Amino acid sequence: MPRVEFFYDYGSPYSYLADTRLAALVRRTGAELVYRPMLLGGVFKATGNKSPFVEPVEAKRAYFGVELRRWVEKLGVDFVSNPNFPINTLGLMRGAYAARERGDFDKYHEATYRSFWTTGANLGDPEIVVKVLDEAGLEGRAIVDAGQGDSAKAQLRATTDEAVERGVFGAPTFFVDDEMFFGNDRLEHVEDALVAER
Repeated sequence: MPRVEFFYDYGSPYSYLADTRLAALVRRTGAELVYRPMLLGGVFKATGNKSPFVEPVEAKRAYFGVELRRWVEKLGVDFVSNPNFPINTLGLMRGAYAARERGDFDKYHEATYRSFWTTGANLGDPEIVVKVLDEAGLEGRAIVDAGQGDSAKAQLRATTDEAVERGVFGAPTFFVDDEMFFGNDRLEHVEDALVAER
């Protein structure tokens, strides 16, 4: 079975757009999808890269917004520009590992992306995160608290370090075996690689 690794951060709008396309990609290719939550801020710090949304060239920064709107329209997905963006996603990314340990990753992942990029929730506020998770049928307080534990911290740090070591500089990034693909707009190449592996 071919395998694709998805390195992402909940604060990356293009990671969200890519995530909306992954279920269909898996159906078409029969691939195993492996979620690899990482801290994008940590990747930026380690590589010297920066978010396109802090691009110093004003015209280029404005164009990024146009391009994002075009992708949203092309994919036909629900999307709002979160008024709280950017936020520190450290707690959210640690929470993904805490949820995984509890067997709640899928619900956590869906609730986090939906509330961040379709309702504009301020997920930099742990109390709002608790509420969002509770409304999704999860034990929000337990997950947020577990995200502050040593296990979740260590797992996030290890994945982020691994991402940098493998050449990741932004999100979303995909790997098919050791071949890296960067960006939501590279999913066709990811699919080609997965089909070639079958």
